[in-house]
Amino acid sequence: MDILASLRGADHRLTQRMAAWDSAWARRLLPPVEEAVEHTKLWWAAAGVMAAGGGRRGRKAAAAGITAMALAELLSNGVVKQLIERRRPPKEWIPHSDVQDRPDSSSFPSGHTAAAVAFTAAIAPTWPWAGAACCVPTVMVAVERVHSGAHYPTDVAAGAAIGLAAAALLRATPRLLLHGLR
Repeated sequence: MDILASLRGADHRLTQRMAAWDSAWARRLLPPVEEAVEHTKLWWAAAGVMAAGGGRRGRKAAAAGITAMALAELLSNGVVKQLIERRRPPKEWIPHSDVQDRPDSSSFPSGHTAAAVAFTAAIAPTWPWAGAACCVPTVMVAVERVHSGAHYPTDVAAGAAIGLAAAALLRATPRLLLHGLR
């Protein structure tokens, strides 16, 4: 029980520290990141660019990214959020105006992070350069979710794990279908 209490305390301290992070970089860059990833707009745009300009490889990467993202959203928002009810970080911890825009749903896990990680992890095997380029906004999404007060760091970590699992499941699906579950 002490391990859980210790983890919860560290989670709360890190949330407060990240939310209080006041830099010109954060004020300028993080709000547009939040807007870009709302309703997965950034990832749909990236998939469109890859499909339009990347030839066969781009279309394959885009399809993998969108499919993994959809699976991650289903798992995070449709399953885990329904099973685990966790309140958002207290508004008093968030010293900036972003706290007004928080969702009402469970804080655990971060669906935005799950979608971002799933998209990036799914496209990387097919088109490594595109995957590397998507890593930057993916990390920024994770930072923004805690900075805005929408999530605790453990929510973001769980979202990242769900995103990785969705991409891995998508990658394994053809092998499972071809060889069966032995």
